[in-house]
Amino acid sequence: MTAMPRLIVFNKPFDVLTQFTDEAGRATLKDYLPIAGVYPAGRLDRDSEGLLLLTDDGSLQARIADPKHKLPKTYWVQVDGLPTADQLQQLRTGVQLKDGMTLPAQARALDDPQFWPRTPPVRFRQHLPTSWLELVICEGRNRQVRRMTAAVGLPTLRLVRVRIGPWALDGLMPGEWREVPARLA
Repeated sequence: MTAMPRLIVFNKPFDVLTQFTDEAGRATLKDYLPIAGVYPAGRLDRDSEGLLLLTDDGSLQARIADPKHKLPKTYWVQVDGLPTADQLQQLRTGVQLKDGMTLPAQARALDDPQFWPRTPPVRFRQHLPTSWLELVICEGRNRQVRRMTAAVGLPTLRLVRVRIGPWALDGLMPGEWREVPARLA
């Protein structure tokens, strides 16, 4: 009988690398996860926060991370400016980036989600409004959400991944994790 795969839901803090070692001494997953033998299923940039899944099962890792499986990833994005209907429609249709057209995204304006404070805080300029968007994508290009919002004139200030497929943060604070059943329908 084989052991069930392990699946860890982790809320990656800002300024933490999505790896377990770093020769430059920066914060890594090892600073938060005292678990041997699990590896990230996908990545989150150092300047992004939120949901990261880790597993000890290579095939599950591939199913979660590989864009060909079209697992939706939900991001809550604080942007510079107030989105227009046209900008939201551009995100929904697909955005031309240097590496080609993105697939259509689900995009909508969000009320301020009242997240935990970020350290350091997002810069605040009194006369330039910021707003929050929810973007759901099924691709995983490098810095894709940031590049998409910038391409439509809404530079990203803060990026928090809140859901991957059926898995969500569900109240985990930055640096917290929990083990969940490793089932992918």
